[in-house]
Amino acid sequence: MQLWQVLPRVSLQHAGDMSRRFVAQDIFTYRDAGRYVHHLPYRRNSDRANYRLVLDEGRGTCSTKHALLAQLAREQGLALTLTLGIYHMTEVNTPGVGPVLDRYGLDSIPEAHCYLRYARHRLDVTRAGLPSARSAPDFVTEVVILPEQIGRFKLSWHQQFLRVWRAADASARRFGFEDIWKIREQCIAALAR
Repeated sequence: MQLWQVLPRVSLQHAGDMSRRFVAQDIFTYRDAGRYVHHLPYRRNSDRANYRLVLDEGRGTCSTKHALLAQLAREQGLALTLTLGIYHMTEVNTPGVGPVLDRYGLDSIPEAHCYLRYARHRLDVTRAGLPSARSAPDFVTEVVILPEQIGRFKLSWHQQFLRVWRAADASARRFGFEDIWKIREQCIAALAR
């Protein structure tokens, strides 16, 4: 995974709502927008399906931060895609989740992660260490999505994958689906600390 430094350094045109909002904050290039979003704290927004709240609330997750930048790229006519991937979240590739996984006797849990694709690069502006360039996850499946799909579509796609994984994994079968989802939520909460 690469960080914001590989984003194109193109001047932002007044081409839409997100473009105007960045320029109003004295952010004039797409790369600078990526840097700005990268430095915002990792925390869920009040509506996790509304990427516009990243600028209002000054925080975001992989979904909202990358959807915001994907929308900005769409307004600017840049060839970036918003990608949703599933990887097996561990302490190694997602520092902070290890104690939660250990508590339940799990080596990993499948996690959905949004990121950008630009040229040949996968880009993650979420925050340092989630996932980091040194320990980038191996995605087991990926799909290109639109910024509007970070809500219901992402949730449904992720939960369907978890159901299949749970049925096939001996250590996960000990738990009901709702329990697996709660464990995953505890992992995400650990990341916001």
